[in-house]
Amino acid sequence: MKALYAHAAHDLRLEPCEDAVPEPGHVAIRMRRGGICGSDLHYYHHGGFGTVRLREPMILGHEVAGEVSALGDGVTGLSVGDLVAVSPSRPCGGCGECLRGLPNQCLNMRFYGSAMPFPHIQGAFRETLVAHAAQCVKADGLSAAQAAMAEPLAVCLHAVRNAGEMLGRRVLVTGCGPIGVLTILAARRAGAAEIIATDIADAVLDFAKAAGADVVLNTRTAPDALKPYQQAKGSMDIHFECSGAESALAAGIAALRPRGVLVQLGLSGDMTLPMMQVTAKELMLRGSFRFHEEFAIAVDLMRKGLIDVTPLITHSYPLIEFETAFATASDRSKAMKVQLEFT
Repeated sequence: MKALYAHAAHDLRLEPCEDAVPEPGHVAIRMRRGGICGSDLHYYHHGGFGTVRLREPMILGHEVAGEVSALGDGVTGLSVGDLVAVSPSRPCGGCGECLRGLPNQCLNMRFYGSAMPFPHIQGAFRETLVAHAAQCVKADGLSAAQAAMAEPLAVCLHAVRNAGEMLGRRVLVTGCGPIGVLTILAARRAGAAEIIATDIADAVLDFAKAAGADVVLNTRTAPDALKPYQQAKGSMDIHFECSGAESALAAGIAALRPRGVLVQLGLSGDMTLPMMQVTAKELMLRGSFRFHEEFAIAVDLMRKGLIDVTPLITHSYPLIEFETAFATASDRSKAMKVQLEFT
């Protein structure tokens, strides 16, 4: 079996990986599709992000789907041949954070393709993956490509949940990569009345518009595009910051009305906050990190046709063409979501 390892920045290698046999309660999955995520690109381009750095070779990937190929003892509800979306989130269930109902904050989290702990948690870009049956959500009726989008959609559903009441709210989304566009879809499904989206690339803003944004603004060609929304004390109720750019964060804070909510999703390192505005306008600042129960909800929404992720999947490449896949995923003028094909 082969897997895609990151050794360092710009050093990806398709190398042999030990083929595991499912233990009791686990299943073996023949991988079908895997989406290249922003964190995968950070490992590829920079060897990590923020303080998180590669310290040993690590298999990348956590947006995956495949077919069950073998069952360990005691597994029920799944059959060989089932298409499943595989949650990369594996909380321990016994630490203090898990016991108080915050499994996404697990102190012993094992999340596929993460260099946060050491030894690193190996990822899912491999031909066969062994996972706990509880991580697998049946994806009947979906394609493998759609099922592999459950993870990023779950991230956005968790963020919308963290924002609080959405019905009738005016929403700003800064950064329209896959997470930003999926946040638009999730916010609209939750009842947002108006959605303004910003980015510095027209190509991704086209996706934002197609996903349901009422207004799209290119803040590279029009740096003051948000100024009308920043008048008086601001006019937006909720700001989803999905770019990880300090300039986008500051512009969004200026556009929030008093007691508005800022939800930060973008991860690119620490940023400076305009704390005087946060304090004076009594803004609520909320981080949003990963997900848990939202993963199964993401699959359910896609299966029911309530959220369509298909337009976001712009490219797919055989695993052996990983270099082309990562190069394409790095070009925002060409690609939205790039996936690897394992079979």
